Amino acid sequence: MFDGTFAIVNQKGGVGKTTTALNLATSLATLGKKVLLVDFDPQGNASTGLGLTALQKKTGVYDSLFHPAKTSLYCQQTAFPSLHILPSSQDLSGAEVELVSVKKRHCYLASALFHVKHHYDYIFIDCPPSLGLLTLNALGASKHVLVPLQCEFYALEGLSHLLDTLKMVKKNLNPAIELHGIVFTMYDQRSALNRQVVEDVKKHLGSKVYSVVVPRNIKVAESPSFGQPVIVYAFHSKGAQAYLALAKEFMEKNEPTHPQ
Repeated sequence: MFDGTFAIVNQKGGVGKTTTALNLATSLATLGKKVLLVDFDPQGNASTGLGLTALQKKTGVYDSLFHPAKTSLYCQQTAFPSLHILPSSQDLSGAEVELVSVKKRHCYLASALFHVKHHYDYIFIDCPPSLGLLTLNALGASKHVLVPLQCEFYALEGLSHLLDTLKMVKKNLNPAIELHGIVFTMYDQRSALNRQVVEDVKKHLGSKVYSVVVPRNIKVAESPSFGQPVIVYAFHSKGAQAYLALAKEFMEKNEPTHPQ
């Protein structure tokens, strides 16, 4: 059975990680897929980006870690019928401290998602911008890793470090996990450096690199402040159309056509 749980990871902040998690999840939901977005970052930006209030964010993924059997109660309906969110709040920042001294501390999120994954086609976990215990929980709960990558020089160094971490997780924590793909974000085709970074990563990772790149786009940057994914805030913008195209390519990679 296909396991559609994806950790969306990059230890560097400001690379479009949450934006990609939010807009890819929303785009797939508009295409008819049942999707759960897990906001696993204590900053709660994915929750805010879907318009959740502070009160709505109060109960969510933190509670599911310690009451896994009740996880379905903490998943909230969004404005999109096929999209649910397991929201985050500042309470989650305390979970990293609380889990340090417990047994199987890397398995808590996996236990929570075990109770709900059969309800969804895809689960996306928006990880914090670090490789700490929360991110390790996300990697322990996932079959696939999707890496949003900004087209800049330092991104290559960060990618190398992340791939090394992934190898360690596969060896010691989750043998089933695999690198699913790389998505380039904030791309400026006028920049020679941006083009060079794309070529370098393609040279090393080949088919793991998505052909759709997300351009640097003001509408993508503005949409979270309105509590809306960019495909709602500015459907015809280049950013929105890029994420819809990305969702279609994502489906092609994960849902090969079967004969009728």
